[in-house]
Amino acid sequence: MDDLRASLARPIQLAEQLIKWADEAQACRSECQNLKSRIERVTTLLRQAARAELYERPARRILEDTVRALDKAAALLERCCCGGLLRRVLTIIPAGSFKKAASLLDNSLGDLTWILRVSSYAAADDDGDDQDDEDDHIGLPPIAQNEPILFLIWEQIAVLQYGGLEARADAAASVVSLARDNDRYGKLIIEEDGVPPLLRLIKEGRADAQESAALAIGLLARDPECVDLMILAGVCTSFVKILKEAPMKVQGMVAWAVSELAANHPKCQDAFLQHNVIRLLVSHIAFETVQEHSKYAVASKMSIHSVVMDKKTNDTSSQDPPDATAAKPVVGCSGTAGTSSSSAAAPGPSSARPTSLAGTRVHNASMSAASTRGRESEDPEIKAYLKSHAARALGTLATGNPAICKNITESRALLCFSILLEKATCDVRYNSAMALMEICRVAEQNPELRRSAFKPTSPSARAVVDQLLRVVEKADYDELLVPCITCLGCLSRTFRATETRVIGPLVRLLDEREAEVSLEAAAALTKFASTENYLHVDHCKAIVAHGGAKHLVQHVYFGEQAVQTAALILVCFLAHNVPDSEELVQAEILTVLDWACKQGYMSQDPLIESLLPEAKIRMELYQSRVAKGYY
Repeated sequence: MDDLRASLARPIQLAEQLIKWADEAQACRSECQNLKSRIERVTTLLRQAARAELYERPARRILEDTVRALDKAAALLERCCCGGLLRRVLTIIPAGSFKKAASLLDNSLGDLTWILRVSSYAAADDDGDDQDDEDDHIGLPPIAQNEPILFLIWEQIAVLQYGGLEARADAAASVVSLARDNDRYGKLIIEEDGVPPLLRLIKEGRADAQESAALAIGLLARDPECVDLMILAGVCTSFVKILKEAPMKVQGMVAWAVSELAANHPKCQDAFLQHNVIRLLVSHIAFETVQEHSKYAVASKMSIHSVVMDKKTNDTSSQDPPDATAAKPVVGCSGTAGTSSSSAAAPGPSSARPTSLAGTRVHNASMSAASTRGRESEDPEIKAYLKSHAARALGTLATGNPAICKNITESRALLCFSILLEKATCDVRYNSAMALMEICRVAEQNPELRRSAFKPTSPSARAVVDQLLRVVEKADYDELLVPCITCLGCLSRTFRATETRVIGPLVRLLDEREAEVSLEAAAALTKFASTENYLHVDHCKAIVAHGGAKHLVQHVYFGEQAVQTAALILVCFLAHNVPDSEELVQAEILTVLDWACKQGYMSQDPLIESLLPEAKIRMELYQSRVAKGYY
């Protein structure tokens, strides 16, 4: 702002010089006096601008246009008042030049009037003064005639910067509407410095204004460049403050915004990790889920049942199903980030129903006592809303990031996910499953994380596997089934040979009518049967023993192309690892392999191309030996 005031010195001085030239003009005196009256008004507005607090982004553009208008007028006035008599006589100035200069000055007058009025509008609102009706409609400045939406964005950002709390809340809601309309408007909001006032509103505003500002930030996170600009503007610091202290509904919206930023620009994950956002999100999913500890890690000798929260509820409330008060937050059961307004994402005050909690009161070491006070009596729907978005945010932050996955698994998050996967509402279960899936995918590629987070002796790891198996054994085709199958496949190298309960449910899913489920089950079993798995022979025997061969044959012959490919890859691993299996002979696997060799589209897959010949050779060798009586 100081630079802006300093830059006003030149046009003010230039305008004063032009007024003198207009008085000294010998040629075209009427036209010069006409310009002079306009320049005097421009000078008055420039002096007002030097004393006012202006929205800098449009003010600089308006100032640049004003300087150009003054320079154009200067060129005309100089020719009219400078030089000798002969030059003035011979000077020919087209009449259109004065009209053009006057038009440019009129535009500058309109622009300067607008920037001053929008600032005074915000200041008057801040002081609580009433305004005339005409002040509520400031009008379209000439600078925005070619792009009216830019004017609207400027006006809302100016109110966000200098308005009172009520006006800033309304402006934040308007920014949400603009950001939701299309990507271009969102980029303009960011380019015109709309993010810093939104972040200030997140920290300073009322709950509804905070929620609108957080929703706007999430909607603006459309691409990596936008996210980078918001990270530089300090979005992490603002979000940390909210996740520690704000109302639960606002925290839920901020958690959703975190997930949007991380989903659209994974490189920002580390910034959130450095600001301790991960642990704050874990605290929210742990609230009323497991007992709180001074340390995040769950004690290794503690049983699963001992860490589940003991709630004291009355007989009536204890019979309510978990979904009876389920929230309908921005993230639905399909897991898609909603773009509905925050007011529709959670219930209003009239629907709040306090609940009685039992036993030991829950406290969070990472939150202040003031921030946790009253959380227990919050509406169950809002609690579920926060847990759902916190789980979604943890999932997007964990995607492909071993450091964050390690941070999450060293906390009590795995245990929380296992409990939420069983007892929470639809949205919370789905987002918990998706978060587990992302962690398991990273663990599959990262031996250190796999050994530390999913070792068989870990109570939290056992709890996770138990819940994954519960979903898979239930085999209901819903939003949980596929991510749970994926998790078991990614954890295939953590299971011991004595762990016999995993293969059977996955094999039974090969008989599933839904192609998506069969495809994912085949892909998961392939990870058990792959030669990269140390126990691949044992797992292949288990797959065959549970009747997997006959299901795979059906998929190879009659399945959709993606299912065909996945099933054939698994068949190749079975033939390669256990060619002496009588079940494979009875299922005529060799015939299947011969048929597959003749299908050109199948051999186009690089993995099939490398596996199929060797699998066929092994099966042929075994059957030839059987025919010769070697077996």
